[in-house]
Amino acid sequence: MAKKALITGITGQDGSYLAELLLGKGYEVHGVIRRASTFNTGRLEQIYDDPHSGKSRMFLHYGDLSDASALARLIGRIQPVEVYNLAAQSHVRVSFDSPEYTVDITATGTVRLLEAIRETGIQPRFYQASSSEMFGLVREVPQTERTPFYPRSPYGCAKVFSYWIVVNYREAYGLHASNGILFNHESPRRGETFVTRKITRAVAHIKAGLQDKLFLGNLDAKRDWGYAREYVEAMWLMLQQDKGDDFVIATNETHSVREFLEAAFSYAGLDWQKHVEIDPRYYRPAEVDLLRGDYSKAKQQLGWEPKTKFADLVKIMVDADVELLRRHREGQIRVSS
Repeated sequence: MAKKALITGITGQDGSYLAELLLGKGYEVHGVIRRASTFNTGRLEQIYDDPHSGKSRMFLHYGDLSDASALARLIGRIQPVEVYNLAAQSHVRVSFDSPEYTVDITATGTVRLLEAIRETGIQPRFYQASSSEMFGLVREVPQTERTPFYPRSPYGCAKVFSYWIVVNYREAYGLHASNGILFNHESPRRGETFVTRKITRAVAHIKAGLQDKLFLGNLDAKRDWGYAREYVEAMWLMLQQDKGDDFVIATNETHSVREFLEAAFSYAGLDWQKHVEIDPRYYRPAEVDLLRGDYSKAKQQLGWEPKTKFADLVKIMVDADVELLRRHREGQIRVSS
């Protein structure tokens, strides 16, 4: 019988890549999706379109991290051996505008899920999507599993709570629970409001003559950017260990938003300075200036390390957005404006 895994946030970038990975390993994959007035399963369509994906072993269930009783019923019915909590209000800038909602889903939602697991009496292995935003105003460079947290946003604060409640349940109840402290990880499936995807999508539209200007905020922020498809493998590896633990997943390199701009525009034969304008509305009230993660522990204990370099990641994303626009213009797909 196939192993069963439950993924919250399955419709997101990481959720879709993780679903593909688990299906490829023979899992039966269950995903939690919120009821909405429009379908938001676009990233999963690639799985359904692939005849070799194992899509017959993927099941979607309506649920929400704000509904504890529904979570408990769902876990009790599915009886998963692995649970991956990827759901969150994950946009840092939005968390300043909606702090209460961000905390309810990103922090309290984790408690609801852990309690649902505890109350059902089953003992699945649990993965929590932690974030480099927890380091915020960094105390040392690079950041490791022992670097103190100093979050600089409601999102970062909520993630710090989730991190420690997972550690608490691991120690208090013996739950096989792990925190993956993932640094920025991007891909063609990244949401269009995130800066990297915003840039590569704009490059495709500017190159096609459909757009002239791109408005951004702080170009000096430095981030550790990796490839999301590789990062979900680290999630799976954590739950294959003998006991739960916490791991930094990163590249140990840092690049500024300006460097990402330069790489993306130059790859498409464009001069970014002719098209990019700064809009103060995109500045955060408190900025995270520099993130760079040391993945040594993950390499030693999990055998994981990043493979895709920064410049290659930028090219992958630009090529994908150029192709997406081409298909849209030829009427093959519908894409949001």
